[in-house]
Amino acid sequence: MVALIELDRQGSIRAAANVLHLSEQGLRNRLIALETRLGVELYHKQRGVRRSAPLTEDGRRLLPRAIAFVERAAELTDLFDDGAATREVHVAASQYLIAYALIEVVRRFHAAEPKIRIRLSARTEQEVDEALRTDPQITLGVAAPYEISLELEYRHWFSMDWSLIAPRRSSLLQKDRVRLADLIDEPLILYERGSTGRAHIVDAFRKQRLTPHVEMEATNTDLIVRMVEAGLGISIVPLHPSGAVTRGRQVEIRPLVKRQIRSIDSGILVRKGERLSEASQKFLDFCLAVDVT
Repeated sequence: MVALIELDRQGSIRAAANVLHLSEQGLRNRLIALETRLGVELYHKQRGVRRSAPLTEDGRRLLPRAIAFVERAAELTDLFDDGAATREVHVAASQYLIAYALIEVVRRFHAAEPKIRIRLSARTEQEVDEALRTDPQITLGVAAPYEISLELEYRHWFSMDWSLIAPRRSSLLQKDRVRLADLIDEPLILYERGSTGRAHIVDAFRKQRLTPHVEMEATNTDLIVRMVEAGLGISIVPLHPSGAVTRGRQVEIRPLVKRQIRSIDSGILVRKGERLSEASQKFLDFCLAVDVT
């Protein structure tokens, strides 16, 4: 199992053998023994052929389970070892959730579980989905998916409603609650195409047969707030209840009329049917027990 994992990490028999302090033939022998036991071909053996990925389709299917198997074996070895090495859980998450939820959660988790380190990688929602499905090194995904892949399971964490943010002199601020119809003549700043946030907003306008005036696009909420503050337009965003997103900014907030836009649901994604390592399960359970709203 270790030979297969390292072959995928290093990309070649030679590099993997060097890392494991084996001869190339010794590494091949381990892989062939595993193939014989499973009855499938796990890696490409043609010499001289350059490939972007050394594992076959069956090898890629086995890889996540091989990693989980090795992690669980290490956990058994470490069970009675007070000086056991720190374990790592690789989590892919959206920038928004890292900034306004996960940084604090990870800080608290590290205090509670000092031998488990959480490695965060910032991705878009679509990239979180793709990374979790294709990269076995990533154990968990944290995102607000618009649609959930059939290969993944979703564990709900929290939801956020939408609010209008506008420059302080905007006439829209005279309203206690804002309707989408009030916004169609305003320069609107939206999330980039393909994002969950944009899909929610566009669907909401379409259902009311309204066509918004999209002035600009931005990759994240912080950038949108800066654009609104500069007077470049108004926007509709899901705001974390802590107020951290707009704190210190020269903008005003107004709630939207309820149920115009579907709430943003944020949660944790795992590969369907995969048993998590003890470290990954501990972090997942810790997140779901924390109230971040």
